[in-house]
Amino acid sequence: MIDKELLEILACPSCKSTVKLEGERIICTSPACGLRFPIRDGIPVMLIDEAEKPAP
Repeated sequence: MIDKELLEILACPSCKSTVKLEGERIICTSPACGLRFPIRDGIPVMLIDEAEKPAP
């Protein structure tokens, strides 16, 4: 779905931490941030306004 090389160069736009792929979302690996970014038509939408906040 998402190219491994692309995933390696992506970073969270909010906190600049690394990200990982989980199902249909790209997840920020920072415990303090944890934003979840959608993937639409195979393209990661790395916009803070489009991200979901982690569940408390």
